[in-house]
Amino acid sequence: MALVANGLLAIAKSVAAAVTGSASMVAEAAHSWADTGNEVFLLVAERKGSRPRDEEHPRGYGRSTYIWSLVAAFGLFSAGAVVSLWHGITELTGEEAAPSYAVNYIVLGVAFVLEGVSFAQATRQVHGAARRFGLHPLRFVSRTSNPTLRAVFFEDSAALAGILLAGAGIALHQVTGEAVFDALGSIAVGILLGFVAVFLMRRNMDYLLGEGLTPELRSRVIAQLLEHPQIDRITYLHVEYVGPQRLFVVAAVDLTGDDREGHLAVRLRDVEAEIERNPLIEDAVLTLAPPDEPALMP
Repeated sequence: MALVANGLLAIAKSVAAAVTGSASMVAEAAHSWADTGNEVFLLVAERKGSRPRDEEHPRGYGRSTYIWSLVAAFGLFSAGAVVSLWHGITELTGEEAAPSYAVNYIVLGVAFVLEGVSFAQATRQVHGAARRFGLHPLRFVSRTSNPTLRAVFFEDSAALAGILLAGAGIALHQVTGEAVFDALGSIAVGILLGFVAVFLMRRNMDYLLGEGLTPELRSRVIAQLLEHPQIDRITYLHVEYVGPQRLFVVAAVDLTGDDREGHLAVRLRDVEAEIERNPLIEDAVLTLAPPDEPALMP
């Protein structure tokens, strides 16, 4: 649905830009075309990353989600930010156009309503997830391992802000008669898209490089492991994301009781299997903790 809506908005803005010659509308058209392409890449990311793990990829295909999300963010930068900046700078010294302001306002108004609905849905999703993790919504969405949710939230935010910037540029052109404000609106949209795109690219690269957990989430993992009836204490823990909401856990643990070595190895494998039943855990590797190592606490 979002893909179709963005595609229709891109077509409408492109027609309006062609009819009116508005630089700000050209920037908004480039923005919507970039968003449409991003929707395609994010759909590919979801499909590629959801494949089950196999022998060649024992920790699953989750990180491919970040690769395709990185491609989507780069598309936003190149097709959205660069085009908007280039066109705005070109129009600063170009001939003044005589746009049909009514067409621009109608298209921007419809776009604002549609983007607002999408943003409201993304905001509800972010707030609900943030409450479950006990985090501020903005901190959650900037740190979440789900690149699709982060991209939709920030791109919808940028879409609403971009429409306002474009509308302001067009309105100032109409009031003052100076086309430079229309060009500045295009440049402002380009700068906005550039910041959002660079932020999204950086976050995806962080997860590709093996983003660790926040201290709060690390404490929750320790507490959850200690709730297992066969784990007495933990002396070492390494956790990293291998996909959206998918964790790879390595821990050194002491098991309850006093078993011989062969039986302990079997128990360790059983505990690993039970931990991996958690939908958030992609893979778990447990080893026995040295007796003199201090225990980790949540």
